[in-house]
Amino acid sequence: MRHNAQLFSDFLVIGGGIAGLTFAIKASEIGTVTVLTKAGSSEANTAYAQGGIASVWSVDDSFESHIEDTLRAGAGLCDRAAVETIVREGPEAVRELIRLGTRFTRVETEGNEIDSELEYDLGQEGGHSHRRVLHAQDLTGREIMRALTEAAAARPNIRTLENHVAINLLVETPSAGKPGACWGVYALDRNTHEIRKVISRATMLATGGAGKVYLYTTNPDIASGDGVAMAYRAGASVANLEFYQFHPTCLYHPAAKSFLISEALRGEGAILKLPDGTAFMKRYHPDAELAPRDVVARAIDSEMKRHGLDFVYLDLSHREADFIKRRFPNIFKRCLSFGYDLTKGPIPVVPAAHYMCGGVQTDLDGRTSIPRLYAAGEVAMTGLHGANRLASNSLLEAAVMGRRGFNSAREIVASGGGAPPEFPEWDPGRAIRSEERVMITQSWDEIRRLMWNYVGIVRSDRRLERALRRILMVKDEIHSYYWDHLLDADTIELRNLAKVAELVVRSAMNRRESRGLHYNIDHPETGGPEFVHPTVLQKPPLSR
Repeated sequence: MRHNAQLFSDFLVIGGGIAGLTFAIKASEIGTVTVLTKAGSSEANTAYAQGGIASVWSVDDSFESHIEDTLRAGAGLCDRAAVETIVREGPEAVRELIRLGTRFTRVETEGNEIDSELEYDLGQEGGHSHRRVLHAQDLTGREIMRALTEAAAARPNIRTLENHVAINLLVETPSAGKPGACWGVYALDRNTHEIRKVISRATMLATGGAGKVYLYTTNPDIASGDGVAMAYRAGASVANLEFYQFHPTCLYHPAAKSFLISEALRGEGAILKLPDGTAFMKRYHPDAELAPRDVVARAIDSEMKRHGLDFVYLDLSHREADFIKRRFPNIFKRCLSFGYDLTKGPIPVVPAAHYMCGGVQTDLDGRTSIPRLYAAGEVAMTGLHGANRLASNSLLEAAVMGRRGFNSAREIVASGGGAPPEFPEWDPGRAIRSEERVMITQSWDEIRRLMWNYVGIVRSDRRLERALRRILMVKDEIHSYYWDHLLDADTIELRNLAKVAELVVRSAMNRRESRGLHYNIDHPETGGPEFVHPTVLQKPPLSR
């Protein structure tokens, strides 16, 4: 394992989804950019987004309506300034995606004539009062990633380092009462096992979420919470981590690996039913299947526990077969491959961990509490989502905040901003190569099962206390393993996963009420004004 390589660029982006690539593409206009991705360039959380991107697009819609829908879904914990800013800047962010080559689904018109940008097909999802979700059939994220990846590859100022895992941020020692600035990251090249310093004047964290902290998730395997863990270890504030959104509907099948069934199906009339055909959502919310996701997920969880079920059913078969195949071609084909025909009957679904509403705390320019460190996308907590994310607002936030983060970071790079300090080469000490991989797999499995059973859709004080005690024990074991053995990607991810699990539990224990995605049976009521603020966690930085 080598440890003496160093790279430099004006901007560093850790993560290659919509937030990171939006930032990188704009940054390449004024400087050099390095993009680190854990896997291949196309393997990002963005690529798994099926539904679409919410933005005021129709003349029948309004910013005020989108703002109020977002505030209502956020259960009183949204930052109004963040909501208004991101919603109002949404249409221009979408236009930029279109200019970069994103092909959203158009309305079918006579003669296939398209007269204006208004001719896009707009979907409606739970919590939205209007049709405002632009989509590329049911593979919106993949289409956005195609366009952004191609646009980034065409820019010579962008260097993409695939299969590089960030380990720790490079943060200088504080001095004269001022916090130390971030100058890049230590990163592991998974192909060569080389650990290198990647130096930059401005660093953008765009690492996505942490769905792998739960046993069942819609997220890809790379979603291990690296950005939150690294930022917290470096001394950045994190907030609202108790609010983890569980998608209500994932396909229940042993080989489906929690395949997501888009919210858009319910937007187009799909009905949740018990095995006997009884529809149950009207008993939980007047909007039934179009209720906010937290309500729908808890309703499904309640019905499964009440009846001893492993799943419930989602039925869209009352809609026209041609419409289903045209609107949801990917979902239709995937379900059919598992033996379920959406046009002929219901499919079995269960909730699964889907989206992290909290994260690294930022302002509306993407700045974290560490100078020169920015964050955007799912890893960040801007205040947009509050206690519950409104469907399809995530891609919106990522696109807007990627742009806003660049507009702030460009000032640092344009001004020169001084030279980075000398950071030491990575020192493995007396670490040896591990011969016992079972420690990794056992700890990984134990954390995820603990989080699923004790810190899931419904929580209690006792479950949270038990979860914390055991997670801290596992974390100590991981800490010893981390120092004793040479690093690899699995060890880095496991360490980050354990830290994020601890932070989620501590945040949940601090919120002694039930609000949005956080439901505690020992505190079932929504609290008063003292709870209408982020749950912020911060600690002094560690050296490694």
